Order: sequence, then C-alpha cells, then structure tokens
Amino acid sequence: MYNSALQKLTETISLKYFKMPFKHKAYFNKRLRTTGGRYLLSSHNIEVNEKQFAKFGESAIIDIIKHELCHYHLHLQKKGYQHKDKDFKRLCQQTGAPRFCSAIEKYEDRVNYIYQCQKCASRFPRIRKVDTNKMVCGKCNGKLKELNN
Repeated sequence: MYNSALQKLTETISLKYFKMPFKHKAYFNKRLRTTGGRYLLSSHNIEVNEKQFAKFGESAIIDIIKHELCHYHLHLQKKGYQHKDKDFKRLCQQTGAPRFCSAIEKYEDRVNYIYQCQKCASRFPRIRKVDTNKMVCGKCNGKLKELNN
C-alpha cells in the first residue's frame, strides 16, 4: 500500500464512520516503532506505522485510522480528544475504533539488558540501559548488577 492509497482509505473511512471529511494528509512513517499511528496536533496530519500493515494487513490499518480519526475530529471540534476523555471513549465505541493496536514485537524480544538484584536475586529485563548507581531493586532496594546477554 502506498501513501496515496492510505490517503484515499482515510478519506473514505472518515466519511463512512464519522460523516465528516478528512481534509489533511495521511501517510506512512517508517520511523514509528512502538505505536500504530499518531495524530499530529499542529498539522492535523495522521501518520501510520508501515510495519503494522506489513505484519497485520489492511484490517489493522483500518482500525488504526479509525482511532486516529477519533483524535482528529474531536480535536477540530474542540472536544476532549485525549485517551482519558469521555468524548474520545464514546466516539471510539460508536465507530468501533480500538483503544490499542497489536504489538509488532513482544517486550521480551526487544530486551537488550538484564539486571539482577544482588540481595534477592530478582531479574529485571530492560530495553534501555539504566544507571545502577541510582536504580535499585524494586522489591528489596538491593543493588543491581548488569548481566551479560
């Protein structure tokens, strides 16, 4: 799927489910990693994670577009467009937009570092490196040690 097809699909979904036109741009963003898509408040454009289409197909893209269009239309109407707002939750339910998309990678697959407590031997997998001089075990406040993978 190309950006032009994504744009057309977004415009069609907007008219079908929201009865309002989508007047901005929708495009794939290869740099998105952990999110399925995002609505940009400043430009009103919608970005979609290309990997979601590659792994889950068009149905996943449709769900992501519905979700982002909920943000889009509520923001333009100056209503509650954030995940926590009642307006957003209600519109998601009315249109069948999911609250979350499927994860491309499991957390365990993304882990780069494993830390172990020297006191209680609990293990903590982490994606990013942590400062072991500042961070302590969340269970017993013991000192952490990085294990080699």
